[in-house]
Amino acid sequence: MNKYYLHPADIMLPNFTEVDGSKWAVIACDQYTSEPEYWVKASEIIGSSPSTLSLILPEVYLSESEARVPVINQTMNEYLKSVLKTHKNSMIYTERVQRDGRVKHGIVAMVDLEEYDFSVGSTSLIRATEGTVLDRIPPRVKVRKDAAIELPHVMLLIDDDKRTVIEPISSNKQNLTQIYGFELMQGGGSVSGYLVSGSDYDKINSALSALISDENANRLYGNAPSKLLFAVGDGNHSLATARTCYLNVKATLGEKALSHPSRYALVEVCNVFDDALEFEPIYRVMFGVDTKKVISALTEYANGLKGSEKAQTVKIITKDGECEITFAHPEKQLTVGTLQDFIDSYLKSNDGEVDYIHGEDSVQTLSVQDNAIGFIFSGMEKSQLFKTVIYDGALPRKTFSIGHAYDKRYYIECRKIKE
Repeated sequence: MNKYYLHPADIMLPNFTEVDGSKWAVIACDQYTSEPEYWVKASEIIGSSPSTLSLILPEVYLSESEARVPVINQTMNEYLKSVLKTHKNSMIYTERVQRDGRVKHGIVAMVDLEEYDFSVGSTSLIRATEGTVLDRIPPRVKVRKDAAIELPHVMLLIDDDKRTVIEPISSNKQNLTQIYGFELMQGGGSVSGYLVSGSDYDKINSALSALISDENANRLYGNAPSKLLFAVGDGNHSLATARTCYLNVKATLGEKALSHPSRYALVEVCNVFDDALEFEPIYRVMFGVDTKKVISALTEYANGLKGSEKAQTVKIITKDGECEITFAHPEKQLTVGTLQDFIDSYLKSNDGEVDYIHGEDSVQTLSVQDNAIGFIFSGMEKSQLFKTVIYDGALPRKTFSIGHAYDKRYYIECRKIKE
């Protein structure tokens, strides 16, 4: 039997002939953190119906965790008795119709947290794409440590340009048993799920194994220093929290923890080349700075680079006009990485601050203010993600976003993580 990188799980779902799926599913807890009205509206829509909203702590309410978490844990235990039904040894193939009509495809299953490491310099098979903010983990551990079940909003990406892992399951959808299908609240589109045939588990893992074969790695990345199978596309701090909680269990149980349910985490795996996945660049604007001094310092920085990557160009916008600076010999794979190194270094010894901006129009508007300077650059191609993480490590913060808030994953599936 092949080594498994993606494991079937005892996935729990309500009976959707009795529970309204549109009220059951709610969006990832880290969305709309500045818009509490979204979550108030969700609560109004749900009313007294069973819902994952009763099983999660939206991060807008993270400061209220001491009061809310015990209620959540109690509800989890109630749902285990009366709402949730277990589908043993399962994987679920998902199709998410986004607001724009495009369909994102995925597989919900477990990954082994022994194969994940979010620390700086990690060479594990599962890795963060952006730096993990360690201060964000302890409050999330408090939410998870006594929870009886987990609900995934983590999306792991695979670098599968030949479409060998998920797409064969998709093409066989007509032979799978549909287990749910419904509209998602508040403009989230719709979602459907199908039980993957157990006979496909080996095929899925054989295809995953081929992705990290020497032949494929050399084709995509050259003489790479390590192998990377899963890159965290969304939910990095949730996965880091799961890993931290598992390590805490391991510290208590020792080797017995290797068979503990907390060793694994339920995730959705998507192909980075899925047509519905769109990488949008996040630009930079500096405020409260001497713009001429910034341009002079950036020019000097650019001239001092001695790397071997392809030339990179940044468009600069101030109230005095626009210009371009080219990094002829950059040391980082991505323009944003080269630029972020400069910004971080500059702000350590000069006044000012930086903000991370979506959309070129917004950058143009903000950059014509006094003492402001904006930077526009080419976004990262999908084919660059894995190679960059392998060679450069975690990407600079706010390198890219995957889609809009309303297209993020909704909680649907559950899994027991307490014995």
